[in-house]
Amino acid sequence: MQKLSMDALNRKTVPEFRDAEKTPLILILDNIRSMHNVGSVFRTADAFLLQGIYLCGYTPAPPHRDIHKTALGATETVQWKYFKHVTDAISQLKKENYSIYAVEQTDDSILLQDFGPADNRPLALIFGNEVSGVSEDALALCDGCIEIPQYGMKHSLNISVSAGIVVWDVFNKRKAQGSRLKAQGSRLKAQSSKLKAESSKLKAESSKLKAESQKLKAKS
Repeated sequence: MQKLSMDALNRKTVPEFRDAEKTPLILILDNIRSMHNVGSVFRTADAFLLQGIYLCGYTPAPPHRDIHKTALGATETVQWKYFKHVTDAISQLKKENYSIYAVEQTDDSILLQDFGPADNRPLALIFGNEVSGVSEDALALCDGCIEIPQYGMKHSLNISVSAGIVVWDVFNKRKAQGSRLKAQGSRLKAQSSKLKAESSKLKAESSKLKAESQKLKAKS
């Protein structure tokens, strides 16, 4: 076993990243205090080619050396926007037909393993403050909440850890959806080709019967 070198990882350049097809997922950071957490989320967003990050409230924004310490350049690849109010970010995404889910523990939250992103809609996930979580104003506008199941004493994860867990799960589910849709497309294409072949066969038989009918008519 041997570790791969940086050259062997086939890393994208900044222009290649910006031109690449993105995962239809936006992360909304609602009043995150730690710059290190913000930088870590940027790095996760880069890893999975996410569409972007919305920074809201007093969440710190690039450029800043403390964000760069954990982002390691991801602020140059991942698109981001700043909103003074998280509700404005949510409202804009709703107009663009996004499903909006908060990652939060509530009385009706969906466990992560049971959550399935919609096939035909982009998704936005809200991550809240390190202490107080997602704000009540944001929760009131969400389509639902996703909860990471936990089995220990704390029932609390660092926001950057939560983001990594949820993004990885959603990315895999999106990828599986894409594979299913591709397989369905291949089946439909095969069925279409089969129907086309059968139609051609019926057309040929019809022409043959017509020719025979004309032949009999000529004899009579």
